[in-house]
Amino acid sequence: MTRHADEQSFHSATAVIPRGVAHFRLPGPAPTRDFAFLALPRFTLLAFSSAVEPLRIANQLTQLPLYRWRLVSMDGKPVESSAGVRIEVDQGLAPLGREVTVVVCSGTDASQAADRKVLNWLRDHSRRGGGLGAICTGAYTLARAGLLGDDTPAVHWENRPAFRELFDVEPLEQIYVIGRKHFSCAGGEAGVDMMLALIAQDHGQKLADAVAEMCLHSRRREANVTQKKVYPAPMTARHPAIARVIAAMQENIATPLDQDELAAIFGRSPRHLERVFKAVLQETPKSYYLGLRLEEARNLLADTTMSILEVAIATGFNSRSSFSKAYRSRFGISPSRYR
Repeated sequence: MTRHADEQSFHSATAVIPRGVAHFRLPGPAPTRDFAFLALPRFTLLAFSSAVEPLRIANQLTQLPLYRWRLVSMDGKPVESSAGVRIEVDQGLAPLGREVTVVVCSGTDASQAADRKVLNWLRDHSRRGGGLGAICTGAYTLARAGLLGDDTPAVHWENRPAFRELFDVEPLEQIYVIGRKHFSCAGGEAGVDMMLALIAQDHGQKLADAVAEMCLHSRRREANVTQKKVYPAPMTARHPAIARVIAAMQENIATPLDQDELAAIFGRSPRHLERVFKAVLQETPKSYYLGLRLEEARNLLADTTMSILEVAIATGFNSRSSFSKAYRSRFGISPSRYR
């Protein structure tokens, strides 16, 4: 591919930045930053568009080609999202220059979305000094390619148990992270927040704020915002001891704590813990804890190829039969039927 053809395969600034009423003036000329969004089969549209649109809006506001992007698929053919919507792409797995940042866009079927050609393509790009990023479950592909380095990725809360089991890495609970080797976000609207942070790094906070206003993203979130609150914030303030117990439950899924250990964390007797727990959450500590373990088991069944026995052990059950019985009782279906 010639340099001219390579340049043309990027979406040109003039094609994507119509003039609007709003305008932001940068103090001087600015370089163009290039992205290549690798759309893997069944990628998530919301996460993808949340990452692309802030770049387009930054161009529109400044009337400058601050950002260019191209879309890549494994074979250069249109790729279908998890919503069934197919998008056209610009190229297949042709080599990219080191100035291009590749952003892996994934969704469902994250652990097997990329084939060996994709993994090798990403490794080659990294060896040439190219940047890397991931949105939604794209971090799975970076992990499979061995490209995480010392950076811990942000992964959607639903996929964190599977990621932990597959790669022996505890992913971050926060909505996005910008590390030394790569950046990643947990998906959904977190792509907006992550790209706003990158725009702020490139061109200053004022432009990032102007882009946020155009996105109607009135509350720009910092990277360390937690994805999912297991319990409401008021409960944390009113019942901090209960919040401590729940946190301990979450941290001890494979080796569950017994009632005496939970009571010690609570700071009162097991009977008092049960009485307060039922009053606050309308459930016993034992039942709540079992629910947390079974939810994690359901995620592992959906997102990994672990055997049912392996899932049972990873969520604190002594046997496949005891796990299957508890799973059926909670969800009305056996683990094998669910898978």
